[in-house]
Amino acid sequence: MLSRRTLITLGLSAAALGAVGYATWPTMGSYTEEAARQRALTSGNSARGDLLRMATLAANGHNTQPWMFRFGKDKVSILPDFTRRTEVVDPDDHHLFVSLGCAAENLIIAAQPLGWQATAVTNGTQIDVMLASAKAAKSDLRQAIPLRQSTRSEYDGQQVSASDIALLKSAASQEGVSVLFFTDRDAREDILEFVVEGNSAQMDDPAFVQELRNWIRFTPDQAMQNGDGLFAACSGNPVVPGWIAERMFGLMFKKRTENDKYRNHIRSSAGVAVFVGNREDPEHWIKVGQSFQRFALQATVLGIRNAHINQPIEVPRLRGEFARWLKMPDTRPDLIVRFGRAPALPMSLRRPVADVTV
Repeated sequence: MLSRRTLITLGLSAAALGAVGYATWPTMGSYTEEAARQRALTSGNSARGDLLRMATLAANGHNTQPWMFRFGKDKVSILPDFTRRTEVVDPDDHHLFVSLGCAAENLIIAAQPLGWQATAVTNGTQIDVMLASAKAAKSDLRQAIPLRQSTRSEYDGQQVSASDIALLKSAASQEGVSVLFFTDRDAREDILEFVVEGNSAQMDDPAFVQELRNWIRFTPDQAMQNGDGLFAACSGNPVVPGWIAERMFGLMFKKRTENDKYRNHIRSSAGVAVFVGNREDPEHWIKVGQSFQRFALQATVLGIRNAHINQPIEVPRLRGEFARWLKMPDTRPDLIVRFGRAPALPMSLRRPVADVTV
């Protein structure tokens, strides 16, 4: 069963909506209904359909959903969809393969209550999740799949208990992946400096800004029409008409403003977790995704929010410096994630299962 803290936190989401005017937007109700429909644990249709729908709710960069699924006799294959690459921020497809790992882990966790024992095997750029009949078993992590989100807002500034961090560490345990936790103020300030430097470099790159802009959905209508991308309300930003947002994007999206936002975000967080794969290849990027997805689901069970602050690993010249700061100079840091407690924001949407199956 989900913790009482989780339910309390989720109950505050309506207040978060009202605070920035989401609830008064004419089609926000339709958006919320669609998000709830997509995130129902069971749909009343096929178990296979529900299994794939849970897989699509995995974390993924820019909500590009860079995956396709193929059901076989005793397996589900997860294939990369390279038409959904983000070539500027992710030129070597690192984030894409991490996203595939997140989807694989969701599929593995969702399979158990449906009567399957699932095991993932990576074959080059493809993941085969093998399914074997097993006794159905309840799972807190499966219950958390529809509730997990990347909460891009200020947190409450309170510490997370040592026992909760121990649970997060245990959930993230994955062969071939190291996860480092930083909760003291000085370490978080050091990480903040890397984030601000990385964010500044990205904000000075017109190609990065344009790519990010291409994936932003300013209104509920845009988000529902596309079924992907970064809906403004999901990032804690106001919902405004598309034609206004198009004209004001350059005025609102400024380096100083964004850097100030990240300062507030990190300083209000309880800590930062850094995920590092043992090797720099798709197989280990997938493992990092599996590790992170379990971390994020366990955090959801505990009522803990999280969000990525990956700028130091997305800017190549900073990545090595950050690895040396970690005292892991021969590795490539894969993910940087802040965590803490805060109200929920609106949930993001996903494309229909039929659109991501072959």
